[in-house]
This record gives sequence, C-alpha cells and structure tokens, in this order.
Amino acid sequence: MSNSSYLKDLILLRNDPAKVGPIRAAAERGEVDAQYAMGLIHAEGRGVRIDLAQAHYWLSLAIDQGDRDAARLREVVGSQMTDEEFAAAKRLKAGGALSLLSSDRRH
Repeated sequence: MSNSSYLKDLILLRNDPAKVGPIRAAAERGEVDAQYAMGLIHAEGRGVRIDLAQAHYWLSLAIDQGDRDAARLREVVGSQMTDEEFAAAKRLKAGGALSLLSSDRRH
C-alpha cells in the first residue's frame, strides 16, 4: 500500500457515512488504496453497517492488484464469514468482473 489520504481519512472516519462516497468512487476507479479502505470500512462498520461480504469483495480487488495487507485482512474477514456471506462475496466479485467486461466492450 502506498501512503494515501484514503487510509489517513480512516483514522478520522468512524460513523460518518458522508466520507464513504468519495472513497467508494476511487475504489470503483480501481485505486488500490481505496479498495483496501472500502474493505476495512465494511469490515469494521466505519460509516456503514458491517458487511463482511462487501469487505471480502473490496479486499479481493485490492489483492488482485498485489496488495499484501489486503490479503492479511481478507484472511481475518474470511474467518468471521458465514457460508452465505462467502457466497455473496463470490457473487459480488463475479458481478464486478462482468460489469468490467461490459464496460470494456463499450469503449
């Protein structure tokens, strides 16, 4: 992970949903630090409800870009997930890959 403002903002972000939107937008653009931050946000419920499937999904995207810290956090998240949450995370990842493919076809 690089030294990113997304991660610095997490120190201040506890229950402020307004801060989640800009981080999500950056994560959706493919910024690895924002993807890690989204994983942490969902894992700990920072400004959102805890959602381990979402946490796993965002951390998986960061891992795909080589983020080792995300891999460690995803192991922790994964150890807390139910089978249903893990299945939901897999669906999110598959759906995200499909949306990326369809957006690539539009260009």
